[in-house]
Amino acid sequence: MESGTGLGSTPSTLPYYVAFSQLLGLTVVAMTGAWLGLYRGGIAWESALQFNVHPLCMVIGLIFLQGDALLVYRVFRKEAKHTTKVLHGLLHVFAFIISLVGLVAVFDYHRKMGYADLYSLHSWCGILVFVLYFVQWLVGFSFFLFPGASFSLRSRYRPQHIFFGATIFLLSVGTALLGLKEAVLFKLGNKYSMFEPEGILANVLGLLLACFGVAVLYILAQADWKRPPQAEEQALSMDFKTLTEGDSPSSQ
Repeated sequence: MESGTGLGSTPSTLPYYVAFSQLLGLTVVAMTGAWLGLYRGGIAWESALQFNVHPLCMVIGLIFLQGDALLVYRVFRKEAKHTTKVLHGLLHVFAFIISLVGLVAVFDYHRKMGYADLYSLHSWCGILVFVLYFVQWLVGFSFFLFPGASFSLRSRYRPQHIFFGATIFLLSVGTALLGLKEAVLFKLGNKYSMFEPEGILANVLGLLLACFGVAVLYILAQADWKRPPQAEEQALSMDFKTLTEGDSPSSQ
């Protein structure tokens, strides 16, 4: 057992892992911007550079912000549960909106240029991830933020919510890697094998994307790092269960 992991206390190494994950995530965002600026001409909405809005928004939304939303319950261990829930939900909303902008950008760019839509594995995976992400948020809001779901229903759904949240994040990272490879191959073609600077930068970016995904999932997988329930939360949970299901706390 790791020292300093008593009830309500912060595990001694958790802040270092979280800081490392944030360093990786911010580096991924910065390197994505550098790649688009150095080798793709930057970003703009009303020009051929509109396509570049897509990878930047997807990395910020479905990679960085989604990863941070998953870490909320590890970072804010002593705050009120409702506050943590709201922050978790808001980060997912911001991630959804930003990724929606990225999705609109690529479809609008394809329409203007006369390109086909949804023919590649990357695009299929991307649409699947986006739809799953929206459904996950909608169901999570209905169960955990919108008053009405019973205590037992929330308890039964919580493991599925956690599993699908981590799965969608993993799929998001994999889809980003597919898109990065596709973009580099489309531009460089056979030059990709000649260690072109853009290809090397894209490879490093891909490795960092994978490392960020692994770092987030590692933090989530540590049972000792889960947010411990506060005493008042346990009491409120029992009261909520009694009110919604008629159970007596003494009978549990």
